[in-house]
Amino acid sequence: MTFTYPLATSSWDQDEQDALQRVITSDRFSMGAEVATFETQFAAHFGASYAVMVNSGSSANLLMVAALCFSENPDLKLNAGDEIIVPAVSWSTTYFPLQQYGLKLKFVDIDADTLNYDLDALAEAVTDKTRALMVVNLLGNPNDFDRINQIIAGRGIVMIEDNCESMGATLNGKQAGTFGVMGTYSSFFSHHISTMEGGLVVTDDEALYHIMLSLRAHGWTRNLPKENTLTGIKSDDPFEESFKFVLPGYNLRPLEMSGALGQAQLLKLPALIAGRRDNAALFLSKMSDHPVFSIQKETGKSSWFGFSLVVRETAGISRKQAIAALTHAGFECRPIVTGNFAKNEVLKYFNYEVHGELRNANHIDQFGLFIGNHHYPMPDAFEALAEVKF
Repeated sequence: MTFTYPLATSSWDQDEQDALQRVITSDRFSMGAEVATFETQFAAHFGASYAVMVNSGSSANLLMVAALCFSENPDLKLNAGDEIIVPAVSWSTTYFPLQQYGLKLKFVDIDADTLNYDLDALAEAVTDKTRALMVVNLLGNPNDFDRINQIIAGRGIVMIEDNCESMGATLNGKQAGTFGVMGTYSSFFSHHISTMEGGLVVTDDEALYHIMLSLRAHGWTRNLPKENTLTGIKSDDPFEESFKFVLPGYNLRPLEMSGALGQAQLLKLPALIAGRRDNAALFLSKMSDHPVFSIQKETGKSSWFGFSLVVRETAGISRKQAIAALTHAGFECRPIVTGNFAKNEVLKYFNYEVHGELRNANHIDQFGLFIGNHHYPMPDAFEALAEVKF
């Protein structure tokens, strides 16, 4: 089905075509200099010391969690059975790496307005058993990290961020994705920048960075600097060193085309975010007091991945009816991420508990949806949205 107002559209032009042609001309397609250049540029743009590119945002989450599990730093290391708090609403691969490394998940409710952590519920959920906190910035909206840092201060809790939906969001001038010891980003087609498939992890911790360089590619030492925190000083014998394995790693490597595309897209990112924020201002002016839908409340400066629409209890219609009307008007709709993830059958494989009733997550699960935002002006979409009859 073709939609007048789709969830995602391309932001590519001749710059991306030229980037792809540059790689084709080089005849080097596996991970190399283009990826390395993009990593350096990405880290600098977001104010981080290091960035590691992988083949998806999901892989970025896997790499981030794995790095903590293989860390030798007792202040950061996670072990099987450790408790990690997670929000009840996020994407599946926020949670799967935590299960795969044997962590115990504690699901906490979200705030009905921000769609991020219910901070009072989070404060109640944190105990002496809590070892780590996964913070998810949903639909472009950063969490209130000032309050979160107050909650976990002095408790030895490791904070990491899934920022895959919120590239470019800021709180008090600091980039979302850089508040924790590591943070992840996605460059999938529908996200703020697009390498079609791709993701990154940023960190300021050199030891974690070196662990990720090894884990990303087979667990070998080949991509580590000569002097590194993982193995010390590498041999000068390339035959010996190129096939030395020190960690049980993966193959999460991106292609050179992805690195080249990332460089082109990163140059456009400020304008892409500005366009989304301009659209958000018009969306808010049209929908802030809508009789059918409540909308997301911004924390800090959102990068507005999409526009949430939650059917009000007083509206007298179901979400199914709302989606039918929106679809008829040309809007492509989808659930707010996964809704309440804790309801899914896959949890039979998890070690987990639920803190409280997850009332807001359940409401989002039953009544929530979102529509797309884009980098270009879309005033006609908001006019059409405001005029939809339910």
